[in-house]
Amino acid sequence: MNSPFIEIIEATTPDPNLLMWKFADEDKEIKNGAKLTVRESQIAVFLNEGKLADVFQPGLHTLSTENIPVITRLKGWKYGFSSPFKADVYFVNTRQFVNNKWGTPAPIMMRDPEFGQVRVRAFGTFDIQVKDLAIFFRQYAGSYQTFNIFELQHELRDFIAPKFGEVLAQQNISVKDIAGSVTELGKKIEPFLKPYFAQFGIELISFTITSVTLPDEVSAHYDKITNMNMVSDMDKFTKFNTAQAIGEKGTALNEATTNAMAMGMMMNKMQHVNQPPDDITAKLQKLKTLFESGLIDEAEYKAKKADLIDKL
Repeated sequence: MNSPFIEIIEATTPDPNLLMWKFADEDKEIKNGAKLTVRESQIAVFLNEGKLADVFQPGLHTLSTENIPVITRLKGWKYGFSSPFKADVYFVNTRQFVNNKWGTPAPIMMRDPEFGQVRVRAFGTFDIQVKDLAIFFRQYAGSYQTFNIFELQHELRDFIAPKFGEVLAQQNISVKDIAGSVTELGKKIEPFLKPYFAQFGIELISFTITSVTLPDEVSAHYDKITNMNMVSDMDKFTKFNTAQAIGEKGTALNEATTNAMAMGMMMNKMQHVNQPPDDITAKLQKLKTLFESGLIDEAEYKAKKADLIDKL
C-alpha cells in the first residue's frame, strides 16, 4: 500500500535540456524525517506557500527542524515538528549549458567610410550557467512547472542581437575590418551582456562571434582586392581578369562572334564576287589572324580559306 506521505525525495534529470522542474508530489505532504537526495549538478529548492524557503546542495539530507530552518521559522515550529508538512520541491540543473546559438534575425545597419550604410548579419554561440538560484527561481518558478534551455535562449537572443548592433556602432569599425576582428569584437560585447544575464540569475561563461556576413556587393569587392594582392605581376593580373571575363561570357561571345563572322562572310561574298588577287590575299591574311586569335574555329577557317583560294 502506498504511503500517504512523501518519505523519499529524489529525481534524476528527466531531460538534459531542462533548467528546472517540479518534483511530482501527487499533492502529498512530506513526512518528518524524509530523505532528500540531491545529485551533482542539481540544487533542490523548497517553496512554502509560494515563497522561496530552503535550498539544498548536492548530498543526502534528512528533513528535520535543524535541516529546514526557513520552513521551520515560517511555520512557527519553535520546538520542532512531528507532523507532515506541505511544500513544493523544485530541482534546478546547475551544469553549464554550452554552444547556445545566437544570430541577428534581421541585418544590422552600420556606417562604413568607404561603402556608406551597410547591412551585416552576425552569428555565434554563448555558454551559460545558473548562478544566483534565488534570482533565477523567482523569475521562473511562479510561472512554470518545467523550464528548459530553449525557452531561456529565446529571451537572451532577443537581447543579444540589438546589443551587437549598438556595440558595432560605438566601435566605429569598418566593414573590411570586421572579419578579422570578430574575437576582439566579441570581447567588447560580452561586458554589456553579463549584467543583463545576471538579472535572470544566469552567469554568462563565454560569448563568441563565429561569423559576420557581409552584403554580396561588399564581398565581391573584397574578393577582387584579395585576388589583386595575390598577384605581383599586374600585367598578368590584367590578362587573368580579361580571360576570366571572356570565360564568364564565353558562350554568348562565341555565338555572337560566329554569327557576325557568318554575316560578314555572306556580305563580302555578295559584294566582292570578282575580287582582285591582292584583295583576296589580304583577306586570307585577315582570316588567318582571326583563326589564330580564336575568334573562329578550325572548320570555319578551312572553309573560308578554300572559298577565297577558289577565287584566285
